[in-house]
Amino acid sequence: MPSAVDRDGRPWAAFIVGPTGSGKSALALALARRLPAEIVSADSRLLYRGFDIGTDKPSAVVRAEIPHHLIDVAEPDQPWSLAEYQAAALDCIRRIAGRGALPLCVGGTGQYVRALLEAWEIPPASPAPRLRRTLEQRSLREPAALYAELEQADPEAAARIDPRNVRRVVRALEVVLSTGRPFSAQRRRGAAEFQSVLIGLALPRPELYARVDARIASMIAAGWIEEVRILLAGGYSPALPAFSALGYGAIARHLQGELTREECVVEIRRATRRLVRHQANWFRPGDPNIHWLPSGPDAAGRAEAVLRASIPGLESA
Repeated sequence: MPSAVDRDGRPWAAFIVGPTGSGKSALALALARRLPAEIVSADSRLLYRGFDIGTDKPSAVVRAEIPHHLIDVAEPDQPWSLAEYQAAALDCIRRIAGRGALPLCVGGTGQYVRALLEAWEIPPASPAPRLRRTLEQRSLREPAALYAELEQADPEAAARIDPRNVRRVVRALEVVLSTGRPFSAQRRRGAAEFQSVLIGLALPRPELYARVDARIASMIAAGWIEEVRILLAGGYSPALPAFSALGYGAIARHLQGELTREECVVEIRRATRRLVRHQANWFRPGDPNIHWLPSGPDAAGRAEAVLRASIPGLESA
């Protein structure tokens, strides 16, 4: 295919966004089968090996058919920073575009997507390791209190951070306390290295909730609880950042006798609804930069039409 490059020589990349359960991964796969494209994950929990069922990770068969990137690149006890993800994803975009294919970035981690689209200049790590250790120790004892402090110190950052993502709460507070400036104010934007098209998948909230409830039941039936049991037996602590992936902490508590199976499922459902609401803070239905499409059987055809009309070189590929 002709290389999808703008007049300044910058490659194009497509982003598929929307709430969890809306069908982003299925749409990306359908598009990759229709176009010369490769998929770049923008999901913070697909980075980790062993976190498969609960993250709805693409199967080995699917990944053998269509190239996927930034999946299974870290052990559960090897946390990735936002800066590390940003650098790795940009490298993927460059290499995919260099092969003449279209990078399809897909995932529900809004911070990852915005860091790429807006070329965030991410604050460096704090030079005060004692402060970080103190915050990390407090996060184990009183995560809710730590998040409440962030809400007071930097409401904008708190609104964009899931309270369950303790590592990000610690990082934001670390920056505020070590610099005296809000974390949100230090997230400066730069010039993106690529041109982009954003496609959003929309679904009425009741239908979305019903869909994710069914998916939770399917994951439990597929062995999600046993997957977490194996991770714990492997010596991985539920306090690790990887366990902030939706549902994994609740299942760990169930296996440790703190929750019944029924209570665990209820907690996962509630957490999923919170995540859906939180994701709406990153990508709003009124955003004019996003081509919003109804999720459903026609989404792939409509998304393909948007991409072909928007990206030079794709219209005849």
